[in-house]
Amino acid sequence: MTRTQQTSARSPRDPYLGKVVAGRYRLEARLGEGGMGVVYRARHVLIERVVALKLIRPDLRGETHLRAWMLREARAANRVDHAHIVDIHDVGETEEGELYLVMEYLVGVALSSEIAKGQMPIVRAVDVLEQMCAALARAHDLGVVHRDLKSDNIMLTNRGGRQDFVKILDFGLAALARDPRLAPKGAVFGTPEYMSPEQARGEDATAVSDLYALGVLFYEMMTGQLPFRSSDRETLLEMQRSAPAPHPRALRPDMPELAEQICLKLLQKKVDDRFRDGHHLLEELKKLQRSLPSTVWDVPKQSSDAPQPQAAPPPPPAPSPGVVEWSRRAANFLRATARAYPNGKAPDDVRQAAERMWDLASRAARLEGELASHQRKLEAIEKRGRALRAEIGRKVEELAGEESRAAREALAERERANALGASRAQGQRDVAAAQQKLRVQSTAEGWRELGAAEARVATLTQIQNDYETRAAEREQYAQKLRRQIDELKAQLLRYGEALESDLQAGRERIATRVREALGYEKSFMDASALLLEHLSNRPECRELLEDVAKQMAEERAVHE
Repeated sequence: MTRTQQTSARSPRDPYLGKVVAGRYRLEARLGEGGMGVVYRARHVLIERVVALKLIRPDLRGETHLRAWMLREARAANRVDHAHIVDIHDVGETEEGELYLVMEYLVGVALSSEIAKGQMPIVRAVDVLEQMCAALARAHDLGVVHRDLKSDNIMLTNRGGRQDFVKILDFGLAALARDPRLAPKGAVFGTPEYMSPEQARGEDATAVSDLYALGVLFYEMMTGQLPFRSSDRETLLEMQRSAPAPHPRALRPDMPELAEQICLKLLQKKVDDRFRDGHHLLEELKKLQRSLPSTVWDVPKQSSDAPQPQAAPPPPPAPSPGVVEWSRRAANFLRATARAYPNGKAPDDVRQAAERMWDLASRAARLEGELASHQRKLEAIEKRGRALRAEIGRKVEELAGEESRAAREALAERERANALGASRAQGQRDVAAAQQKLRVQSTAEGWRELGAAEARVATLTQIQNDYETRAAEREQYAQKLRRQIDELKAQLLRYGEALESDLQAGRERIATRVREALGYEKSFMDASALLLEHLSNRPECRELLEDVAKQMAEERAVHE
């Protein structure tokens, strides 16, 4: 998805380059290949937006479950709609049965490349972690688990002058194990170096499994190495299941104690020993950030000998002449034909080509207006959808953060109540012992001991009841918040399905009309080539056709 993933220029030419996918996206360059598909830089033929387009690998297109996988990847990321999660623009299937996924085109470097340079500055590492955590908190609030977080899936980009703007990629494995067609029973998915203990045991991943992966990433950023390393996959999985994480301060003595505590808590083997959720982690990260110096780090510049990240390419020439240029070109060919054949007796193929060009230019002009209208409607639907997802997402995030605090406060009250249980039980034993003494011999001292023991038990009972009452109140409040969150999520799902239906209908209308426009374009270029070949050697036509020949050469270069 980035220029840094671009394959060597010496590789054989990809036959898909120049092809228009789904009637909207012209493939311009091959960027790389992953486990499921090939990624291209593409350009929307109507709005000139540069995107990254993933096509399912040709040898996998017969796998019927892959469409479900692609749709899940798109819908998972889109439902979250967070600034630090890659945007998904479109997903679908071409008339040839090719599955595609259209994402925002990113220019930046993978976090793995920065980690490879060594330990990151503490403030920088915490900043990157905080952005990842914010994105995952939103995703988890909406029921989306990434499942395969790793340094290769984190991109550091520049957004509005803000360096190290995080983008999380590839939600394609989200909830994969729930679909028996996609995940055989007992299958272990993910990257072993970042896999949580429960995933290493073959269990389904949860939100706290993603938090474990964040712990691995934090450890890696701070120390420059992974907490668990082995060349053998099974050995590595066993380390994830049972080996305690080594203390990062042994490798990074200047690491703040709170940072180490956060890292080790994230890497706890038991789910209940980690942070409760992303909101809990965010609170601790904010506390850590407040304790760090307010400094700005410099992203290290690479030496001239080191491979340089690729800059965003300059926009290539437009893939086809605009309709205004078509009319001008058709008029030039008509004048050139008239000059070459002043008696009006041009060969039939020349005359027909010149007339066809003029007709195509007129049709293209009308079609351009229709396409512009369809595109405006589609963009309005997309804008409404983004605004809706963002609004509901913010509400869910706010409620989920409050729910997290309420649940943690309730747990703390329960723990305080339970802690008093031992003291209360001892007090009850003291009461029983005092009563036994009084049955043997009634003394003033014995009655004082009984009174003191009973008073102590009564006080402890009252305090314990207060703790339990407050715990119950916080639990009820958390349950109320959860109901509100579930209602918002259901609302988001309903609206999302309706919007997606409208979007799909609009995309299909545009794709149909764009295919018609591409047919016009081919016919226009064929007619242009025929006329240019026939008239270019006529001295009387040379002046009219010089610019046309230059433009056509540029167009051929783009398509090649």
